[in-house]
Amino acid sequence: MTQQELTEYNLGKSLDSLMHLDPRGYGVCSILYHGAYERAGGPGKPGFPLTIHAARHLIARIRPGSLVYIITGFVLHPYNRAETDGPPGAMALVRALVRGFDAKPLIICPQEAAAAMGKLLEAAGIPYVADMEELKRSSRGAGVYTFTKEREAAAAESEKLLAWGRPSYVISIEAPGANGRGVYHNALGRDVSALEAKSDVLFGVLQEAGTPSLAIGDLGNECGMGALKDTLNRYVPYAAPGRCSCGCGGGIAAATAAEVVVTATVSNWAAYGIAAALGYLLGKGDLLHTPELEDRFLAAAVEGDLVDMYGDAVPAADGLNSAISKSIITLMGECVANVRAHKEKCKTWFTKTMELGFFENLL
Repeated sequence: MTQQELTEYNLGKSLDSLMHLDPRGYGVCSILYHGAYERAGGPGKPGFPLTIHAARHLIARIRPGSLVYIITGFVLHPYNRAETDGPPGAMALVRALVRGFDAKPLIICPQEAAAAMGKLLEAAGIPYVADMEELKRSSRGAGVYTFTKEREAAAAESEKLLAWGRPSYVISIEAPGANGRGVYHNALGRDVSALEAKSDVLFGVLQEAGTPSLAIGDLGNECGMGALKDTLNRYVPYAAPGRCSCGCGGGIAAATAAEVVVTATVSNWAAYGIAAALGYLLGKGDLLHTPELEDRFLAAAVEGDLVDMYGDAVPAADGLNSAISKSIITLMGECVANVRAHKEKCKTWFTKTMELGFFENLL
């Protein structure tokens, strides 16, 4: 074990802990984290912090100029408006990918989230490239594409996008995922299939084409979260077959299974943790946005007609106000800054700690 390995492990644990703070106290975030953490370690190995694992995966596969698809946007029943959890996190990732890799993100969302994504790009200071061909040629910017809600059209639209530009990576964050019977559910197990973009079909097509994938979710009904099927079916309400409220018999757990899965109490927070980890690993201090920019992101989301999970047009996500999100961003940034500041100051302590072997069985 090296000092760098120990640092990455413990920084990852700190970032993971912050994005899994549980202000509501009902524990689902801890359940999901347990499953995702064990999976991140790999077969027969100890678990591993999700933020560092995801950041390493991105760094190994994205190059300057890479096209990256980011899928987001969950439309809420009965409000028929997209929610504020997901799009701000997607924008945090867009910002980190543009600044960290000079990547070219294409945000894929339902029509209900498209205006908000444009306003979020403006808030982030990233040019909105409206023409998709221009996006491939541009030196800096991101695009927005609205995906169909018609299941019959989803496969053809996916192939059309793949023909236009094969991405180096696909990320889903708080995007709807159908269960094994093709039904999309909200958190209470109700059928919301008519409301949702069928973007998980695109996710699956890209996976079949060999595109590396990352999924972010906070419940299990999100695209890509089927990778945690065993945990979801055993411990998460409404997830297992027969437990949903709509009568389809399939449960709310999504069928699509991402290569890498990151969970959090609020999906946005997972994106912030990954951005912080990317900033540390790439040696770039500005990849995690600031608390002040978080205010702008949430204001842009509301201005773009997004609503909190309770249907309120307020600067909050999943019922948790901006003060919590800004505090988490502050602490994540301070963790990264302090790790850098103490690399040499604490070298002796690292050496002595490693000699005593506590971490040998964890890495």
